[in-house]
Amino acid sequence: MSPTVEGPTHASAPVLAAYSYCEAVTGSQARNFAYGIRLLPTDKRQAMSALYAFSRRVDDIGDGTLAPAAKLARLEETRALLGRIRAEEIDEDDTDPVAVALAHAAHRFPIPLGGLDELIDGVLMDVRGETYETWEDLKAYCRCVAGAIGRLSLGVFGTAPGAPDAARAAEYADTLGLALQLTNILRDVREDAGNGRTYLPAEDLAKFGCSEGFHGDRAPAGSDFAGLVHHEVRRARTLFAEGYRLLPMLDRRSGACVAAMAGIYRRLLDRIEREPEAVLRGRVSLPTHEKAYVAVRGLSGLDARTVSRQTTRRRP
Repeated sequence: MSPTVEGPTHASAPVLAAYSYCEAVTGSQARNFAYGIRLLPTDKRQAMSALYAFSRRVDDIGDGTLAPAAKLARLEETRALLGRIRAEEIDEDDTDPVAVALAHAAHRFPIPLGGLDELIDGVLMDVRGETYETWEDLKAYCRCVAGAIGRLSLGVFGTAPGAPDAARAAEYADTLGLALQLTNILRDVREDAGNGRTYLPAEDLAKFGCSEGFHGDRAPAGSDFAGLVHHEVRRARTLFAEGYRLLPMLDRRSGACVAAMAGIYRRLLDRIEREPEAVLRGRVSLPTHEKAYVAVRGLSGLDARTVSRQTTRRRP
């Protein structure tokens, strides 16, 4: 495959089949993500599906039932595959459709593939059972597993010609990834506890009397669980506010995609804030009609225009 950065690259039948496989994985495994990328033109949607399918493979290794030593070996094998993709050693008739699709996407777009190395590093932290004392510690993890995905996605989206302050686009994409990941952590606090994982900072858990963890459908006795959730929600909102500054830098359809995905998670955050203990009873989600509303709002450019006006007012 010969690399091009400008314009779509011709895709052969094997490559199209590989992209179809990745889109099927995305549609079945990541409904919120799939809802956003359907707003993209074909070449960008295919590239984002390839990124998701590779990322999902990495996540599935970390979340699977293999022994830790086997997980470490599988992750290093996946890192070696990424090295082959980077070295342009993947043929179109390779038997791994995810590798074929990602290799082709990396020729179409300037995707910083090192972000997938960061993702592997983050999942290695999960396999090793790392916990986080402070927000700064957790932020380093979130940058690996989510901020990197934001930067990878920006490689597909690109920035609009003449976009102001575009040099900071990667920073904002990273921050938006952190906002999404912290929302995920709040949503999945009970599920993660059941899998023996604690992500929220230990100092925050101690402050609100939640150090014993979450192992049932009620908060620990004597704790201020609502206070803990509201504390983390405020942190996530600050990250969203900063990360949303990316929107005016993107073309209309890329901005719509990001606004849809981020909007879904912001609404999840609203629900969690209104009823903190709901996350202990099951997974909080949005109904389809609400996701559709968020997508239409994103496609209209309303969120991007709002952020643009706020940014302009902040300038001296």
